[in-house]
Amino acid sequence: MRAAILCSALVLTFSAHAGTEPPRERLSLQASASTEVTRDVLGIAFSTTKEGGDPAAVQTALKQALDAALTEARKIARPGQVDVQTGGFSLSPRYEPKSGRISGWLGSAELLVEGKDTAAIAQLTGRITTLSVQRVGYSLSKEAREKVEGDVTAQAIARYRAKAADYSRQFGYSGFILGEVNISADEAGPRPVFKVARAMAAPMADEALPTEAGKATVSVTVSGSVQLTQTSIGR
Repeated sequence: MRAAILCSALVLTFSAHAGTEPPRERLSLQASASTEVTRDVLGIAFSTTKEGGDPAAVQTALKQALDAALTEARKIARPGQVDVQTGGFSLSPRYEPKSGRISGWLGSAELLVEGKDTAAIAQLTGRITTLSVQRVGYSLSKEAREKVEGDVTAQAIARYRAKAADYSRQFGYSGFILGEVNISADEAGPRPVFKVARAMAAPMADEALPTEAGKATVSVTVSGSVQLTQTSIGR
């Protein structure tokens, strides 16, 4: 994994307090650390559309297509590795432009498969023949994020403290006291989502869908302020 560390936003504020309280010099700053991680969760959305003059017949055709796909998907379902769930299911009328009367019915059904067993999920695309591949995308699991987030946070905090000490010396002070600190984490970059033409689904029977996970960037930013001191405290 490639780590990158950034630092910015430096503000030095001098504020004198009334009475005998000595003046306080406050330094505001932030530091960020990031690392790239391979996305480990593959998600595929299967779907189909049916149309006809009889709404009951359209609904039945959708259910049959969805049931057949569910049967195949459930064969490989394992919690956390391959999760299966139904998506949208809709049935709506189509109207004649001039008369406004119902001319037919259009329905759609969707099946969502997601998990860490990317090979099994990719193979599933060749076994489901009643639905077509609509969307394909990768994401980063909670476990993979948490695995690296601790190290990245430690890097950001170390960089924050190092910069605070360095800037303190540059401004002529011998130390600092940590003040308010905020820590935020984020996954940079959009998740890759690929749309697949429905016409391509039928010839792909018994073939695994080729996929590439790509990278996600997990970043942590530490921001806040420190009080500059003439005594080296730096706690």
